[in-house]
Amino acid sequence: MRLLIDTHLLLWVANDTLPKQAVPFFTDKDNELFFSSANIWEVVIKRGLDRPDFQINPNDLYCGLVNNGYNELTVTSHHTLLIAHLPPFHKDPFDRILIAQAMAEGLTLLSSDEVVSQYSPVIYIKKE
Repeated sequence: MRLLIDTHLLLWVANDTLPKQAVPFFTDKDNELFFSSANIWEVVIKRGLDRPDFQINPNDLYCGLVNNGYNELTVTSHHTLLIAHLPPFHKDPFDRILIAQAMAEGLTLLSSDEVVSQYSPVIYIKKE
């Protein structure tokens, strides 16, 4: 399975607090794991706002993802244009670009946001 990982799940992986139900997605060698440049952007922005759940160094997160075999998906104009066609279930711009990227690239979005699960294809992972 080709999986685009949302930012909170990436933070949980980095902090070793991944919910048990999510572990198989990350350990199955047949899965191809992707992160978006939007994930890193979100960490930079929200860390700058001093959000307590975004205190990881974005450089460390990026290097850790690359060093552990995650594939980077850059944001393109094609992705951003698709946002205009998304139903308005969710307003967060970071989540909306991840949804558009997953749809455009034929990826399944692995998300910790229940509202995001109204889009397809999304697998919802609940925080324990």
